[in-house]
Parts: sequence; structure tokens; C-alpha cells
Amino acid sequence: MTLPAPERVRAAGAALAAEASRFSGYGWMRGTSGNLSVVVERDPLVLAVTASGLDKSELTDRDVVLIDGVGAAIDPSDTRPPSAEAGLHAHIAARTGANAVFHVHAFDAVVAGHRWPGGVEIRDMEMLKGIGHRAHDETVTIPVIRNHQDMTVEAAWFDEVYRPATAEIPEVPALIVASHGIYAWGTDIAAARRHLEITEWLLRFAVATR
Repeated sequence: MTLPAPERVRAAGAALAAEASRFSGYGWMRGTSGNLSVVVERDPLVLAVTASGLDKSELTDRDVVLIDGVGAAIDPSDTRPPSAEAGLHAHIAARTGANAVFHVHAFDAVVAGHRWPGGVEIRDMEMLKGIGHRAHDETVTIPVIRNHQDMTVEAAWFDEVYRPATAEIPEVPALIVASHGIYAWGTDIAAARRHLEITEWLLRFAVATR
């Protein structure tokens, strides 16, 4: 496989470092937790994903690892391991067409997954517009799957709960992994950030009021 141009990888790393700093400031990526990715090539699929074991508040443009469509590292000159969840990032990007996938350990998302393991239903909230749904007269379910250390298992569970967009109903661009955290994705980094922030707000409201 031909690797992407170094300047594209550095640009992806810089963008993800900025997002990681933002989310660390929210308390969503404490210590080395969480991981972010962005697609740098689509055919074949190549993602830049934050390297494992690094403080997410201190990333630089060099702190990403290139992975393929199954989450395996592809740069033989880079010995750093990708995130343990890299395989699920790649699967979500391939399955949904997203170009950015963000995974953080927002506390209320974990609480919501524990409280409602069958999915978190939300309706009649203005903030639903931020994830592409109606503010009224629609029940939106944030899906929940169990936690597992094998990303192929989690990918299969993701496929069981993911509903692609139709002409009538948009997708729900987020997933809670019980006892772990939340994933959100979008067509670009800005969309993934928006979907993550909006979904976390909705979950925080649900946890606080039910």
C-alpha cells in the first residue's frame, strides 16, 4: 500500500490534536483515555488515529498512527501502536461513510449507557436539530452496545443497532459503549465534533432529569 503524503498526515495530526485538547478541557479525555480519527484516503480506506498511551491534552501533529480498513497499522517505519479501538473507528468510517470518528469517555454518556442498556430515547428537545433530527414529534434513540475488548465483536454489535439514513429519517450519528464511553462521527471534523457535543448535552439532560 502506498502511504499518504506526509503533509496530509501532519495536517490530520494537527487537526486531531486540536480536537483532543478541546475535549480534554471538557474532562472527556482524562489522562490517555479516548481516541480520535480522520479519514485521509477512502479507496483503500486509510485513517489517521491518535497514538496509544499519550496524554490527550498534549498531542502534537506527529501523534497519529496510520491504519487500514480493519484497524491495523500500515506504516512499517512507525512502531507506535494505534489505539486499541482503532478497528471500530475504521469500521464506523467504512459503514457510515463518515470522514471523522471521535471516541471520548464523557461521564454522563457512561451513566446513560448503564441506566438504559437498550438505548437512550430522547424527544421534544430543540438540541436534536444538532444531530439532524426534528425538535418535536420524533423519538430519537441513541443506541447502546456492550463493552468488549475485541473490536470485531463490537463492530458486529454496532451493525446490529446502526440504522442508515433513509429519505425520511436521518441516521443517529452516535453510539454509546456501555461501561466505556461514546462514539460520534460526521462528514468532517466539524460535523463529528458537533454531533459529539450535542449528543453529550442531550445525554446529560436525560441523566439529570429522569
